Amino acid sequence: MPEKAKFWDNIAEKYAKQPIAQQKAYEVKLDLPREYFTPESNVLEFGCGTGSTAILHAPYVKHIDAIDVSSEMIRIARDKLSPAGIENVSFEVADMDSFQLEPHSYDVALGLNILHLLDDRMAAMSRVYEGLKPGGYFVSSTMCLREKWMFRLMEPLFPLMHTLGRWPHVRRFSAKRLQEDIELMGFKTVHYWQPGNGAVRFIVGQKPE
Repeated sequence: MPEKAKFWDNIAEKYAKQPIAQQKAYEVKLDLPREYFTPESNVLEFGCGTGSTAILHAPYVKHIDAIDVSSEMIRIARDKLSPAGIENVSFEVADMDSFQLEPHSYDVALGLNILHLLDDRMAAMSRVYEGLKPGGYFVSSTMCLREKWMFRLMEPLFPLMHTLGRWPHVRRFSAKRLQEDIELMGFKTVHYWQPGNGAVRFIVGQKPE
């Protein structure tokens, strides 16, 4: 995990200061998961970054466990808790392989802007499925780079830019493939949204009761 975290540790401070791109789309992304929250919801967010989304969701749920591989991202996230007056979010340095996940313990799992950055998204989603209660929801927002010709043309640059430390390691797949993978895990798609005409897909899958 330390090697995977190095890129994100190096950019954590810069990342935390970046303004939110596409504010209106971000607000919709905040509203959509809340359709599946209740005041008694226990939530897992993996790939939480600097914690802004978890903190904004905190008033709507009972508790959020938010994890990220980057210790610097988690440090910044923890520093936000007291000023925000939030006491029901726990930030932890971990990935889905190392996180001590209890089966059937979460009502909702959030994987926001993370699946395309994982070496093995299927393994991560398998653990999500294990951790969700029957009827629980997996809410994902994912960059599907095979959907845009521009990204397909840039594919030869991805390994080079990763080697140079300029980009993270990014997996390229289509939206169709992503939805098929989510459903292969056993989830039923209950919401599908494409913000604008970009490459991002917002998919909500429900674990059977």
